[in-house]
Amino acid sequence: MWIPIQLNENSAEPLYHQIEVQLRSLILSGQVEEGTLLPSIREFANDLKCSVITVRRVYQDLESEGLLRTKQGTGTFVAKVGSDERDRHRRTAVVEAMEAAVDVGMQVQCTKDDLKSIFQEVLDAKYKG
Repeated sequence: MWIPIQLNENSAEPLYHQIEVQLRSLILSGQVEEGTLLPSIREFANDLKCSVITVRRVYQDLESEGLLRTKQGTGTFVAKVGSDERDRHRRTAVVEAMEAAVDVGMQVQCTKDDLKSIFQEVLDAKYKG
């Protein structure tokens, strides 16, 4: 199965993090459904032109979150994610992204009101399209 992961080699984010974030999003959004057999670690690493260690780490991290399960000798599958768990993961992902945005705002001396205004502008721009 082809997994639509886009890597940016110029990004400051490590490759494993880029892959992990995108694969988690695909699973939580239902674009990669429960029971889907993922490519082998070696095949996925080859497709993404990264190391086997990178993909192994992604699979291990997502398995520890309960999003993947590995059957010895069979492969790695997308695990069943209930609606409560899906909502919890979605909320966690959004909170982490917002915390990172607030941290950046604080680093460049934005006030709380500045951040609220910027957040509202971004929301308005994104939801118009």
